[in-house]
Amino acid sequence: MAIELRQVSYTYSERSLWRQTVLREIDFDAPAGQVVGIAGATGSGKSTLLQLFNGLLRPTQGTVSVLDVTFRPGEKPPRLLPLRRRVGLVFQFPEQQMFAETLEKDLMFGPLNFGMSPEEARERACKAMEDMGLDLELLTRNPFRLSGGQMRKAAIASVLAADPEILVLDEPTASLDPVSRRELIGLLNRLCRERGRTVLVVTHRMDELLPYADRWLVLNQGRAVFQGGVRELARNPGLLADCGLAVPDSLRYWRAVADRLGLKDDEEPRLSAGELADFIQERGGLEGRREGGRP
Repeated sequence: MAIELRQVSYTYSERSLWRQTVLREIDFDAPAGQVVGIAGATGSGKSTLLQLFNGLLRPTQGTVSVLDVTFRPGEKPPRLLPLRRRVGLVFQFPEQQMFAETLEKDLMFGPLNFGMSPEEARERACKAMEDMGLDLELLTRNPFRLSGGQMRKAAIASVLAADPEILVLDEPTASLDPVSRRELIGLLNRLCRERGRTVLVVTHRMDELLPYADRWLVLNQGRAVFQGGVRELARNPGLLADCGLAVPDSLRYWRAVADRLGLKDDEEPRLSAGELADFIQERGGLEGRREGGRP
């Protein structure tokens, strides 16, 4: 297991009058080598949760285990530099963290600070560019002269350059156009499937990640109200609405078809328009059918 949380709570300003508990008794598992989606309305605790994964925050209750490192309240914290090399955290709008005069210098900054030689850091930078589908000719460019989509990919590449085992991203597609969003999600999926990385993505756009995510965690007011695969989520998409989230069209359509055809809950959801159309055609269409089976 890449990440395990057991009965984890987190309270800001715990010892002051302004204490605020934002995570409450969270149990969560992220298996190695999977894509995990994390969803929740604004203020549900998503960003706080991410910061527990590499030691930026430590639990005020419970146990956080990341790879071979464990955090518990009251215990002396482990050395964080090795962990932060292995767990790459990408905040919202990561391009705002770029600062160097060339993209190559920006991508080499992290590896150099983790103790790599300049040659190894340059090699890592090139590999990260390739992983994100960026032309190596861009390395000599000023990062602020790139397009919005290129800059977002380059910012993620600057985290990948340290070769993390776990990649954690907070709303990576925010402000991107639809084409760039689809392309970026596809690249992150390939990082998991082809490179063996564990990828955790916080998103408000669940529809983009549904075809790729192996598991989902849904937060509501600091509590984990759902954890499981798309098949389990498709059984009760109304749960998302109860948490203040938009129910993805693909889940709504699948639920309507499943109810109309009287399908069992263990049926694998068809989430793309093409897959759903083919499935309906294979089943003889929806005409003459009613909820619960044939008339």
